Amino acid sequence: SEVLAAEAVSCINRALAALRDIWEEIGIPEEQRLERTGTVKKHIKDLLDDMISEEESLKERLLRSIAMCRKELDVLCKELQMEPFEVEEETTILQMEKNMRTYLKEMLKQKKDRKQELKTLQKQDEDLCEILCTTPFSIDSDAVPSLEDLDRYRHHLASLSAEKEKRQEEFVSSRRQILLLMEELDYTPDTSFEQDVVCEDEEAFPLSTDSIAALRNLLQQLEAQRSLNEAVCMELRARIIALWERLQVPAEERESSAVH
Repeated sequence: SEVLAAEAVSCINRALAALRDIWEEIGIPEEQRLERTGTVKKHIKDLLDDMISEEESLKERLLRSIAMCRKELDVLCKELQMEPFEVEEETTILQMEKNMRTYLKEMLKQKKDRKQELKTLQKQDEDLCEILCTTPFSIDSDAVPSLEDLDRYRHHLASLSAEKEKRQEEFVSSRRQILLLMEELDYTPDTSFEQDVVCEDEEAFPLSTDSIAALRNLLQQLEAQRSLNEAVCMELRARIIALWERLQVPAEERESSAVH
């Protein structure tokens, strides 16, 4: 910088010398030369003052930007539940402003990403709660979630998804058994719940705790009815066999009736 400053002074001196030579050749009087030299000085001074003013304005803009970034970073760090931004020691104003702008950009992106993930998780939660008839996960939708909040939410949804698969498998298995029992017992569904069970649209069946409990109860009732029917059938068969023996019914006639 000292070399450049010396060169700048040298350029001004050469320019002034060249102007003096031109004025002498022209024959401009000394008084006018001094006046013109004063004009040159004023132009140079005005130019340098303008440059200084511009650089001072740049400095002020950088300082205002730093103050604004620091204010926004303080708010963001609190929202994101992170440690406050620490300014590196012995850093120039220009580098400090650049570092803070870069960090602010990263924090804003992280805030946006967290809010977007929260929105996605809440949509998944809403769908699962509608199927399982449960209450949504408790979380403040307006606040920026912490990384721990998002992690807990993901684990909660994984648990709900596993529960949904478990109930879905139980429903499919129980429904298959219920359909077989209804056909075997010649049973006609007469309640809205029983009609929902035999409905072809399996996805429409609610997988709430009460629905699954009612499904188990229906299956148990049908199994109990089949067991009762089987017991009655065994008793009737025993009585038939006893009557065959008393009536001495031939084996051929017994075989023709045995199919029933």
